[in-house]
Amino acid sequence: MGAPDNRDFAGAKLALFIDDRLLVLRRDDKPGLPWPGYLDLPGGGKEAGESPEACVLRETREEVGLVLTREQLVWKRFYPDDPTPAWFFAAHLPSEAEAEIALGDEGQGWMLMPPEAYVANQEAVPHFRLRVRDYLEFRNIRTT
Repeated sequence: MGAPDNRDFAGAKLALFIDDRLLVLRRDDKPGLPWPGYLDLPGGGKEAGESPEACVLRETREEVGLVLTREQLVWKRFYPDDPTPAWFFAAHLPSEAEAEIALGDEGQGWMLMPPEAYVANQEAVPHFRLRVRDYLEFRNIRTT
């Protein structure tokens, strides 16, 4: 098997922190949509030939209007057994980035919340709650 970035994957998600709060999207509530109305994170399915990083950066730009660079992605992990094989990333932006958030064509709205509140929230997509928890544990281990 090649390098981890070459693994087959369906999509990518981003735990995007604005200052110390997590950017969260409320999913559309449409029939047939997985996790309708749940609290979600920026990201989605890959397009042909996309790397995991390109996928998550494009989806973030489309969904919340924020343009990030690969260098701003501070953590990544591959989860082969999520509902579909997926990459999960984390990035941190300063509080000023909140003024630049612009909801795209998907989702009912956005909010910022403490990441621990997202992890504990029963309305959050369950496997994304676990991914945010994984990152928080990683960050805590690294900073102690």
